[in-house]
Amino acid sequence: MKKFAPILILIAGVLWGSMGLFVRTLNAQGLASMEIVGLRAAVTAVALFLFLLLFDRKLFQIHWKDLWCFIGTGICSIVFFNFCYFKAITMTSLSVAAILLYTAPAIVMVLSYFLFGEKLTKRKLLSLAMTFVGCVLVTGILTEKGSVSAGGILVGLGAGLGYALYSIFSRYALAKGYASLTITFYTFLIAAIASCFLTDMGKVMQVATNDMGNLFFCLAFGVLCTVAPYLTYTLGLQYVENGKASIIASIEPVTATLLGALIFHEKLTVTGVLGVVFVLAALVICNDNRKEGK
Repeated sequence: MKKFAPILILIAGVLWGSMGLFVRTLNAQGLASMEIVGLRAAVTAVALFLFLLLFDRKLFQIHWKDLWCFIGTGICSIVFFNFCYFKAITMTSLSVAAILLYTAPAIVMVLSYFLFGEKLTKRKLLSLAMTFVGCVLVTGILTEKGSVSAGGILVGLGAGLGYALYSIFSRYALAKGYASLTITFYTFLIAAIASCFLTDMGKVMQVATNDMGNLFFCLAFGVLCTVAPYLTYTLGLQYVENGKASIIASIEPVTATLLGALIFHEKLTVTGVLGVVFVLAALVICNDNRKEGK
């Protein structure tokens, strides 16, 4: 399993990158961004509850003293990250919001250095720099005009922090012996409960159950863009350091860019292609298993 761990994290990044296909459709049906967050969390929590109920009820078991790990992944990460990210989109351009979000790998590396003693190797730092440059090129921030407020930058950095905290809190939960299914279930159960106080869940349920097509679409959204990637990412974290995992998952904006060009015929610029190359090269360098020189 250790040999395939980077692939599991890569799969997670690709699936997260496909989320825009679902989000655009749900937006067109009248759901706001935070309502989609609530839908995502609720569908995921219900799907995982039914799965665990049928196949392994032992995975429901947690110790109350460890609840802070799941509050961390559910509220401090999932809810906080989404709230900050969508807020940043309203205060800055999409490109700026995306770049600030992808400060997450740097935050993960720094936090993991202090919390888990993970080394900041030359290879990691090079991969991180290449990933960030690639994300800058992919989002086109260098070619877009517009000013950025201090508040917008602060909220965007908050999104990056929230995004990074999933790796941190998940690592603690894994160290306590919890399975990836348990971590993912309680993460989204708590996120769904928190979302009830932040969104109009009545409206969300109305849209989701409007007809069988919508219901199937929402279930597919929860499974493909949430259940599967969070399970594969959390499982991969058992064998891959947080810093490396966060870099590998940065395939997400590359996937979103390519799908936008292929499906929505969005313009793919020369800088965008160069950005894709930078991110893919960073993934190769990050996962080079040769011993790094001192």
